[in-house]
Amino acid sequence: MGLETPPRLAVDRLLDDRETRIIVCCGAGGVGKTTTAAALGVRAAARGRKAVVLTIDPARRLAQSMGIDSLDNTPRRVGTAGEGGGELHAMMLDMKRTFDEIVEAHADAERAGAILANPFYQSLSAGFAGTQEYMAMEKLGQLRARDDWDLIIVDTPPSRSALDFLDAPKRLGSFLDGKFIRVLMAPAKVGGRAGMKFLNVGMSMMTGTLSKLMGASLLKDVQTFVAAMDTMFGGFRTRADATFRLLQAPGTAFLVVAAPEPDALREAAYFVERLAAERMPLAGLVLNRVHDSGADQLSAERALAAAENLEEGGIVDQESGKAGLRDTAAEPPGADDDTTAVDRITAGLLRLHAERMQVIAREQRTRDRFTSLHPEVAVAEVAALPGDVHDLAGLRAIGERLAAGVPAGA
Repeated sequence: MGLETPPRLAVDRLLDDRETRIIVCCGAGGVGKTTTAAALGVRAAARGRKAVVLTIDPARRLAQSMGIDSLDNTPRRVGTAGEGGGELHAMMLDMKRTFDEIVEAHADAERAGAILANPFYQSLSAGFAGTQEYMAMEKLGQLRARDDWDLIIVDTPPSRSALDFLDAPKRLGSFLDGKFIRVLMAPAKVGGRAGMKFLNVGMSMMTGTLSKLMGASLLKDVQTFVAAMDTMFGGFRTRADATFRLLQAPGTAFLVVAAPEPDALREAAYFVERLAAERMPLAGLVLNRVHDSGADQLSAERALAAAENLEEGGIVDQESGKAGLRDTAAEPPGADDDTTAVDRITAGLLRLHAERMQVIAREQRTRDRFTSLHPEVAVAEVAALPGDVHDLAGLRAIGERLAAGVPAGA
């Protein structure tokens, strides 16, 4: 039993609320964000919502669990629907393709071709720090603008820090619209030898370092890229700001996903505080892979004591509330060997139970620390499954557990 009982996260109420248009699943890596997002999508469709799940999971587990050969940058219909006419679509972010689509949409054919063929652009669109998070925000904005779905569920990118999803779009927008880019653009605008003289005087140290690190052609590639992208820079910042405001709007709900482990819940606590600072609507915490036991009346201490008694051949029988020893003389031949084998198995099971109860107690202490810091955060707990989720039936089962996820002690 925990010292604090957090409020329950009413998942079905969240999914049924037609005012909720975007659900963002965020948290540290490896805590089950992708599975949670997919399970929410399956349950939302079963309850009549027309939902799309946007995942950024490179392992492609979402496609496999939904019975689709593969996912790409285009939403694909999943073979499930609800009684109320719900639909489910799913897609996996293609970072470079999304960047290419932005260029093609906001530049004429000649300029778009020049940008797409530029070596610096190809490097930027394929792996620049923060590009994946920025493109996830871009794709979210595109999906919301199309208005083809009444619920968008976002599985945020796997990253070292869950906060990257909020920070990276601003960083990339600032880079593309910042002073550094404008300085690089100045030589092209001044033109000729005067421009190169200006560049050599103002940036000699920086360009020298860049040339040593990345090759002498880098500066030329960057200048060509900047010249071609000049009319688009403002658009990056504008769209990033618009999507950021969309995340702050009442129709958006953030779900912080965590495991009952110290590092994951520490990250979850940081994210809860950051969401509050950014005035973004937090729906609650999904606590995945929580261990429980159907025999929690038997404590770890009692189970270990019983196992030791069995292993030592000591007190194992209870008669009228008093300890008693086995009457080995009354046992038939061979019974001793059978009893020893049974005792050994029983002792092993008792030790496994004790380990399980110790895990449960450790998880509860970790949850209590989080709850003491954030008692206002609603929680849904999802019991640990014996194996991975690999099909729609498994996702439906997770959705049911999410909907019934009552915190321990509630």
